[in-house]
Amino acid sequence: MLQINMADVVAVLSSLMPYLVTAAALVILALIVTFVVNKRTVRDQGIRKLIHSQSWIVALVGIVVAMSMMVTGPMATLLNNATITKYTLANSTVKNANTLAKNVQSEAITMLKNNDSNLPLQGKKVNVFGWGSTNPVYGGTGSGSMSDQYPTVSLLDGLKENGLQTNARLTKLYTDYRKDRPEVGMFAQDWTLPEVPAAQYSTGLIQQAKNFSDQAVVVITRVGGEGADLPTDMKADGITYTNNSKDYQDFQKGEHFLQLSKTEKDMIDLVTKNFDNVTLVYNGANTFQFDFLSSYPQIKSVLWCPPAGQTGFSALGGVLTGDINPSGKTSDTFLKNLKTANTQNNSGSFSYDNVDEFAQKVTGFTGKTSDVTPTFVNYSEGIYVGYKFYETAAAEGLIDYDQQVLYPFGYGLSYTSFKQEMGSISVKNGKVSFMVKVTNTGDTAGKDVVEVYYDPPYVNGGIEKASTNLITFEKTKKLDPGASESVSVEFNESDMASYDSKDAKAYVLERGDYGISIQSDSHSVIAKKTLSLPDTITYDSKNNTHDGDKEVATNEFDDAAGDVEYLSRANHFANYKTATAAPTNYSMSDKVKAEFVNNGNYNPKDHDKSSDKMPTTGAKNGVRLIDLRGKSYTDSKWDKLLDQLTFNEMDNLTAMGGYGTQAISSIGKIQLTDADGPASLNNNFTGIGSIGFPASTAFACTWNKDLAKQYGEMIGTMAHDMHVAGWYAPAMNIHRNAFSGRNFEYFSEDSLLSGVMASNQIAGAKEKGVYSFMKHFALNDQETNRLNMLCTWANEQSIREIYLKPFEMSVKKGGAQAVMSSFNYIGPTYAGANSALLQKVLRDEWGFRGFVLTDYFGGYGYQNADQEIRNGNDAMLATTSITNHVTDKSATSVKALRQATKNILYTTVNGWQYANGEPKVSTPIWRTAMYVIWGATGLLVIGLEFLAIRRYLERGKAAKLAVVNAAGQ
Repeated sequence: MLQINMADVVAVLSSLMPYLVTAAALVILALIVTFVVNKRTVRDQGIRKLIHSQSWIVALVGIVVAMSMMVTGPMATLLNNATITKYTLANSTVKNANTLAKNVQSEAITMLKNNDSNLPLQGKKVNVFGWGSTNPVYGGTGSGSMSDQYPTVSLLDGLKENGLQTNARLTKLYTDYRKDRPEVGMFAQDWTLPEVPAAQYSTGLIQQAKNFSDQAVVVITRVGGEGADLPTDMKADGITYTNNSKDYQDFQKGEHFLQLSKTEKDMIDLVTKNFDNVTLVYNGANTFQFDFLSSYPQIKSVLWCPPAGQTGFSALGGVLTGDINPSGKTSDTFLKNLKTANTQNNSGSFSYDNVDEFAQKVTGFTGKTSDVTPTFVNYSEGIYVGYKFYETAAAEGLIDYDQQVLYPFGYGLSYTSFKQEMGSISVKNGKVSFMVKVTNTGDTAGKDVVEVYYDPPYVNGGIEKASTNLITFEKTKKLDPGASESVSVEFNESDMASYDSKDAKAYVLERGDYGISIQSDSHSVIAKKTLSLPDTITYDSKNNTHDGDKEVATNEFDDAAGDVEYLSRANHFANYKTATAAPTNYSMSDKVKAEFVNNGNYNPKDHDKSSDKMPTTGAKNGVRLIDLRGKSYTDSKWDKLLDQLTFNEMDNLTAMGGYGTQAISSIGKIQLTDADGPASLNNNFTGIGSIGFPASTAFACTWNKDLAKQYGEMIGTMAHDMHVAGWYAPAMNIHRNAFSGRNFEYFSEDSLLSGVMASNQIAGAKEKGVYSFMKHFALNDQETNRLNMLCTWANEQSIREIYLKPFEMSVKKGGAQAVMSSFNYIGPTYAGANSALLQKVLRDEWGFRGFVLTDYFGGYGYQNADQEIRNGNDAMLATTSITNHVTDKSATSVKALRQATKNILYTTVNGWQYANGEPKVSTPIWRTAMYVIWGATGLLVIGLEFLAIRRYLERGKAAKLAVVNAAGQ
């Protein structure tokens, strides 16, 4: 679940202040009246008491009115979200979800090494070393958090479930040392890696362990999460870390989070000196630096176990015992030294030094207000991300592949062996197809992956192209020893096209010889054939668009290229050193300054169009939202429905889009709930969550499309149980760098693998009527500075081929109906207000129909509704009032507001909750309570008025009688 956002607390208090001040003022005025109207100023007691009573009655009514306006105004969304009925999962759903989660992790666990057939374990007893064995990594933090409502299978539990007996004395050593894992949260991070120093393992304990079993498993864990990238220098300023010993430092200057600490290394030294059969289990989502493995021949087996969710560790025990044959493949390239990555120098924090004019006062997540100025990051590597760089660089002679890469992309071992035979290639109507016969040649049943790559013709200095590109893949069924399966492979010729941003400004499939290969990983070719294309095809006309585009894809992001030097394959990567070097220029150019927009210089009036006509509002056409279910997006009845809405109704719908969409009672639009979490469904207001699944990286490691689809369907089932309409997932940004904090939430370094997983998850949820918010759109590939007006500079080719490809696939193949835009800027423009991204590419080119929601709306000095709705971002992920309301009421603004409203309504009415007609909903309990208070206040006021007037009359009569009596005397 998400933590309390102090910025929200500040915003809520600010929005409530006028109402609270009004209430306080009424009390003060009543006190003043009571004090001023006294015996000296008003001698008539009846009048004096009447004035006193009337002032307090007025104060009471005024306070009730002010409080009512407060709860129905700025607090309405919060109260609606907090008081909705809490729905939980059905028992059958819990059971099925747990089974699916285990199945996913069973195929996600990737065997990187298994010398001497060390695994499966030969005995049932095993020593499990490493503090992380008692505190494994289940998921990520922030939006990736797990619910605590359902039982969680720990790593040791998973081993025990599979009949393994672990050494209890070792476990006690670790739990006595520390029970909790240091928190790496959204707002603060403690990067401490608890590990028992080697000196604290007594001689007796080691001897007992050797007597217990000759098998040792060492567990190393690493966690990541939303809000911070992993440290690349553990001694850098601002890094919180507590050493495990006073006698030494766990890390030296320049050492990073994804390598062994000294305490971990000492532990491995100790284990390998006493055990000859050691298995290393790495439990984390980010690729780890395994440069130490060559120094320890005793480490015979290595398993990568990505974050396993709430039941996934059951699968780890099965892999260790051999009940499960590992079939996972790496989703990323494992480098021997992570800091040699070609993206390393251009990842992290870079601040402009000349942008004081754009400074904004921003209240951050912790509630602290500070001046924030624009920052930047350069994607100078262009299309050469991950294996696409390492394979191409090796082919061009730039690097010694074996010196730099330890485990390639798509790599993974099995307890059996397979043979793959590639059939002849057939081309028909633009479709390339062939068969691959996969045979289990070993003695254990298992699954294999058919990985298909292409090597396009490259002209020196021409369109940039990698030499190795994954184009499709298929996973076999479980094959018994000796059994075979014929796998059908098919893809479009156009899938091999490259984007030419310089000359054609379109996708181009150049003529020449294309190498089509089946490979065991990105580096190891099993078989390769040549496909010769005689003619160059340029996809630049309405009748010849690329991959079914509704409009021709052409340059839309020229302004995002900036003045960066991009890596080129030309002359064997001749510009590698200069292109991948760290930035030296920290000044924003005058050109970019002229284009840069934030809340300080955006004025909606500057963007009004005189030709726009004010749309109709408040009409009485009698159309209900349900009447539009299943209708075309262009159906004329939409205009009649939209004509009925008022400005305030549309503004509330778009402004308060946090964790659900607001009700519009006049048209039968009910309040709907959307849930967060890439690996689950989390309601951040009710605290209700679903079963937590393995991380997205785990799904990518399965290389199994069917499991991704089943997960989407399960999300749909869980959403029905929990009465959830939309899912804030899947996230499909790219593992551009190993140190990204949210790599657990993203799939892979490869755009196609990411796109296949994401689109299948979306399609599965859609079959259940649940709309998925594909996120974070786009180029949100690091956490550092994500809220600090982060200008992301990238060229058009890399934007389209790498970073937008998973989103494109999710729209075209998955049928995505909703989008979450990202925090960062693309070039000089905030992604959530980038019309090139949200209008031209998403809607005009890809044909997307649905609505776009911001990432969390905190303002941050650059988020404002006026700019966003005019540029294709329809809703604000906000629950409090800041800059999320439309302030401009020009025709241009109202027209954009109307369009945004249509997009939201189109998506929601086609969700599952409208499948059986207009839903019936009860009045929120807080409104019922308010109505009761109104009634009670009304009766109280009537009673008080009656009493005040009666007493006034009685006092008047008594006064007259006193006068008469005095006169008589």
